[in-house]
Amino acid sequence: MKLAIGNDHVAVEMKQEIKAYLEAQGHEVIDVGTNEPGSFHYPISGYRVAKLVAAGEVEGGILICGTGVGISLAANKVKGIRACVCSEPYTAKLSKQHNNTNIIAFGARVIGVELAKMIVDEWINAEFMGGRHGTRVDMIMEIEATQHLQAAEE
Repeated sequence: MKLAIGNDHVAVEMKQEIKAYLEAQGHEVIDVGTNEPGSFHYPISGYRVAKLVAAGEVEGGILICGTGVGISLAANKVKGIRACVCSEPYTAKLSKQHNNTNIIAFGARVIGVELAKMIVDEWINAEFMGGRHGTRVDMIMEIEATQHLQAAEE
């Protein structure tokens, strides 16, 4: 699987460990985050990963900041993105099965690297279930499309 990964300064070490873990499993990982410990604005990485996912250049994205919240909010501003913060594997799995998430996020200040690996594994290995869940995802995407249309009209 080809994935994009992004982070801020808080998550440099965790990002490097998760990237190495994924590459050891045979995944191709495009790193668009920072490797510097100095202050780095998480919306930059959130946007970069989201753009790669939305353009179809990668199959999914992983975002890491202090809590996972800010970076996921930035990613969710990109049309077509469904990013979810996951602090345990069950949510990661169901986010893909029920919501067809294309990006997951977590916090380096919230979870440890071994739990992050479990979260990533559950998310990567989960499959979107479709059916009634597909109807709901379509409804979410319709809200997004409507909002973009309304903004263009204003």
